[in-house]
Amino acid sequence: MRQKFIFVTGGVVSSLGKGLASAAIGALLESRGLNIMLKKLDPYINVDPGTMNPFQHGEVFVTEDGAETDLDLGHYERFTNAAISKRCNFTTGQVYDTVISKERRGEYLGGTVQVIPHITDEIKRRILDVDDGIDVVIVEIGGTVGDIESLPFLEAIRQLRNDLGKENSLFIHLTLIPFIKTADEMKSKPTQHSVKELRGIGIQPDILLCRTERVLSQGLKDKISLFCNVDKDAVIAAKDVGDIYEVPIVYHNEGLDEKITKLLNIWAKKPDLSQWEGIADTIRNPRDEVHIAVVGKYVKLKDSYKSLNEALVHGGIANSCRVIPHYIDSEDLEKSLSSELLDVDGILVPGGFGDRGIEGKINAIAHAREKKVPYFGLCLGMQLAVVEIVRHLAGCEGANSCEFNENTPYPIIYLIEAWVDRNNELQKRDKFSNLGGTMRLGAYPCQLTPGSLAHKAYGKDLIDERHRHRYEFNMDFREKLENCGTLISGISPDGTLVEIIELKDHPWFLACQFHPEFKSKPFNPHPLFREFIKASLTHKQEKQQCKKK
Repeated sequence: MRQKFIFVTGGVVSSLGKGLASAAIGALLESRGLNIMLKKLDPYINVDPGTMNPFQHGEVFVTEDGAETDLDLGHYERFTNAAISKRCNFTTGQVYDTVISKERRGEYLGGTVQVIPHITDEIKRRILDVDDGIDVVIVEIGGTVGDIESLPFLEAIRQLRNDLGKENSLFIHLTLIPFIKTADEMKSKPTQHSVKELRGIGIQPDILLCRTERVLSQGLKDKISLFCNVDKDAVIAAKDVGDIYEVPIVYHNEGLDEKITKLLNIWAKKPDLSQWEGIADTIRNPRDEVHIAVVGKYVKLKDSYKSLNEALVHGGIANSCRVIPHYIDSEDLEKSLSSELLDVDGILVPGGFGDRGIEGKINAIAHAREKKVPYFGLCLGMQLAVVEIVRHLAGCEGANSCEFNENTPYPIIYLIEAWVDRNNELQKRDKFSNLGGTMRLGAYPCQLTPGSLAHKAYGKDLIDERHRHRYEFNMDFREKLENCGTLISGISPDGTLVEIIELKDHPWFLACQFHPEFKSKPFNPHPLFREFIKASLTHKQEKQQCKKK
């Protein structure tokens, strides 16, 4: 079978969920036995989202091969088994950088370099960069139709329709059907205008995914079909759901996967959605619930911790419980601990950059350590855990990370200026280096200590986890840390980089330098999140027993 391409665009408003829709489509096609690949095309001029403020862009998702990418790639990995890599996400910045570099090398033989054909050809080249054995490639175009930034990408996929042919390419347009309360009516006009905008640049959608709060009547579907020039069974209601893992089931019930295979002339087996139905049932009918404090500085925008939020849900699925996160701004904890923090069953400090709210996080960690509340630290959450321990148990007043205080008398966390990366290449950096690309990124190996919490969770000696950070634990302070009752339970195979620490006299206190949330899936919850939620449930039950006494 020749490779097929599905192009997903969005209209009317942003944040309709193109990434989630693309991931759900991928899940449906995989359930039919097809091998898929997903790609995200981002119109912004940044080379990648690595230096972008999480309040603007949300989470930066890191792939196994060390690419800093859009958070939608996290959806792709969580919903499918597709191998997501740096080839799966590219930006306007990367495209223009490549074209300009070619021009400087004289590869265009003195010709005038233009958006068409040079920029569009580079976009097409990257879209068509697909491994053998892939049946269907799902390509999500970032932004909203009508944005000037998206035009080269839309022109490129318009050209690809002609290059590939109708049976090998498909346009799916995600749009909005708003409900006007005062009129007590759902309106299709925004969708009509969005499709008109697309048709104006030469793209006729084959399928419409209509986001809606309410059920779409057949009459309204027929009207949308008529005015937007699509088949009646190609108007798919993407009704709001209680949980995102119900989306593949909703799409299937609307006939989306059947329509896709028909239009692309794909012969595939009937879908098996029992796994997704089981996940949805567990989420809808939990046996218990647990309250987790997430102490961070980006808590006002939940997308800043998208993979973390989902990994907590997965940990709940593994324990048949509902996880209720409490997002607490770390700056609010710098003077005193909030009652909300004092009432939770577990405390988690995620990754982050910059010194704002650092002391509040340290206060939360101290509370978790002293009161025996389950604690889970990720990346910065590990660095601050060792700072807190050495400060308060080793008597090293003023201990800190060099990221926040260059003159600290006890530089527990410092910048390694020369190191060997995951490709076995020597990298050099200092505090003046460009922020983009100077971090330890992607998957690195970690040796686990037998008998430790980490070893029991993973059930093996050697693991690989993804990183995104610049600063490391200073091994000069290893003895001080261990004398405080800390176990270094995970370390790089060469013994130079600390990856996981635990407290020996604590029910469950574990912090890791990597980001385990990036590898968690609903049908394969990450072992550390699974065990953290389990420990938090135990803590909750013990508190309840104490109250009864």
